[in-house]
Amino acid sequence: MAKFKGKRILVTSALPYSNGSLHCGHMLEYIQTDIFVRFLRLIGEDVLFVCADDTHGAPIEIKAAELGITPEKLIADVYKEHLQDFKDFLISFDNYYTTNSPENKYYSDLIFEKLKKNGLIYTKDIEVTYCEYCKRTLPDRYVKGRCPKCNAEEQYGDVCERCNAAYKTIDLIEPYCAICKNKPIRKTSKHYFFKLSQFSNKLESWLNKNKNLQPEVKHFVLNWIKNGLEDWNISRDGPYFGFKIPGEENKYYYVWLDAPIGYIASTDNYCKRHSLKTEDYWNNKNCKIYHFIGKDIVYFHLLFWPAILLGSGFQLPYHIPVHGFLTVNGEKMSKSRGTFFTARDFLSKHNAEHLRFYYAGMLSKRLSDIDLNFDDFRKKINNELAANIGNLCYRVLNFLNKNFYGEIKDIDKNKKLIHEINQKIKNIEKNYYELNFNEAVKDILHISSLGNKYFQDNGPWKLINEDKVKTHKILGLSANIVKNLSILIQPILPNFSLKLQNQLNVDNLKWQDINFELKNHKIGRDEILIEKAEEKEETKMEFPLNLKVAKILEVKEHPNADKLYILDIDLGNEKRQLVAGLKEHYLSDELKDKKIIAVTNLKYAKLRGVESQGMLLAGDDGANVGVLTADKSNVGDKVYIEGHENSAKEISFDEFLKIKLAVQNGKVYFENKELKTDKESVSVEKVKDGARVR
Repeated sequence: MAKFKGKRILVTSALPYSNGSLHCGHMLEYIQTDIFVRFLRLIGEDVLFVCADDTHGAPIEIKAAELGITPEKLIADVYKEHLQDFKDFLISFDNYYTTNSPENKYYSDLIFEKLKKNGLIYTKDIEVTYCEYCKRTLPDRYVKGRCPKCNAEEQYGDVCERCNAAYKTIDLIEPYCAICKNKPIRKTSKHYFFKLSQFSNKLESWLNKNKNLQPEVKHFVLNWIKNGLEDWNISRDGPYFGFKIPGEENKYYYVWLDAPIGYIASTDNYCKRHSLKTEDYWNNKNCKIYHFIGKDIVYFHLLFWPAILLGSGFQLPYHIPVHGFLTVNGEKMSKSRGTFFTARDFLSKHNAEHLRFYYAGMLSKRLSDIDLNFDDFRKKINNELAANIGNLCYRVLNFLNKNFYGEIKDIDKNKKLIHEINQKIKNIEKNYYELNFNEAVKDILHISSLGNKYFQDNGPWKLINEDKVKTHKILGLSANIVKNLSILIQPILPNFSLKLQNQLNVDNLKWQDINFELKNHKIGRDEILIEKAEEKEETKMEFPLNLKVAKILEVKEHPNADKLYILDIDLGNEKRQLVAGLKEHYLSDELKDKKIIAVTNLKYAKLRGVESQGMLLAGDDGANVGVLTADKSNVGDKVYIEGHENSAKEISFDEFLKIKLAVQNGKVYFENKELKTDKESVSVEKVKDGARVR
């Protein structure tokens, strides 16, 4: 990829949504973008890195109502949290803004009017999804059902997360309201449409000419064009938190119209404060625009957004690098599976730069998913970062301080080693440019390994007694390797690089300072900069249930229900009362003294007038119901999933229903992992394989 000397570069990451915390999947993208931006700055490019919170849409309005606060209060609180997370993960935005801004309102109206003037906007009556129970039109994210393309279940009303197909809410199969779970109806409403269908040829031409786009991404998008593009509904009915369409009382811009315009608005906000012109970035062919995104929003960024830009006279992106999804320990990120980690969760146990290094070691220009495997994570931090890079830096600078007063006089003229390192440096620069950070990391580690081998082979601790002058030169070359590593690793580990350069007593080093010319120089005090990742419980994921073995002490009739029992149970350190629908399946004598599995963190609830302080687990195959048992275990023993930590957080019954436990061969499984105690596997009575556990 050619350098852009004398030209501007604008880089963006996708806008995080303002209804919740950032998680490790989000951080994958921001770390990827930040590494690229820091590299560009390091080599002297004129680069601007902007982003913003995506603050509009019905989910914001509904979440705020649930919390009893205004949408403005919600997005302000989330904005503050996001900023802190970005700061702690060393994400170096030049401007981080919000889409709920005067600049975004201005540019949204400007672009809307330009599209309208160019004959690209029209209105028509359409059928919308309406919930009679909630008394509102349901936006995309508040109606769910089966995908009309691939039949995947539990998909939202705009885009399928499995096949990435885009569709209308009314296209969903067996739709239901995500708020109240009832079946919605269809109603007629007037809406504004953007003529996306008119851009097929222009978009196809742009995609084919753009040599930067990943082939697999280009293939997806060209196939969508080939199958025919439909005009795009860019309005939503109220109630809706967003910008009203000019001249309308209850019609708002669809969040996917004004959200990407937030890139322009954030640029404008920065430019106004730094005496720059926004058009120099968005209406200038000499500016290269990079949008870093995840594969779940490819449709919007490679079809809708470029078409909007084309239709309103703005500059098209130069490159849209797309990354895959993040899995954790081989599983999809999920709260119910215990594989969901917020940015703050990670920081509570790990160093942010460790995650930056781990991600960098796997990120490339290929569209592939990345797994955050904590065993692998620990090995890479301990064996590569600490034992290789950290070890070289400390042993060289420590030896120099102890034996030569920290002075670098001259260097060993080892031409072969210097040549090999210089070749690796060229590769690293190329791979940073081409977003193959994994290859850059490999070569950085290779240079560090060469430095360690050179230091070890020369044995300065012995040689110093025979030839102090030669030893000093060997330390001089070793210190120059360390200095070069401090620059090469800087985009990935900016704090480590800064501290290392402080030890070297140098500052503000740029890519051009990568050389072997650090001579007649005195370094500062050395110290260990990279600690190993300890073997702690950070490898354990949270299992949302807190399960214990309980013994049924007494079985009583429910006074108000024919199908329910009242059970007195012993949990070892406490006794509780449960209400269970087992009367049609068990005699009271069959249940007494049985060791069952109890959910102890379920919110207490009254069932037909009697309080149930938790629940027992039972399998249900449609014909039979059988309780889960652990006969060999002690009362109060923990029931768990290997690799997971039981949660102490109270959950609701609705949250419990989302947790999928299933029966196979008389045992119970959660995500293919067996439910067990320290003494045995949990068994289930009476039911057939495939039964659900409730």
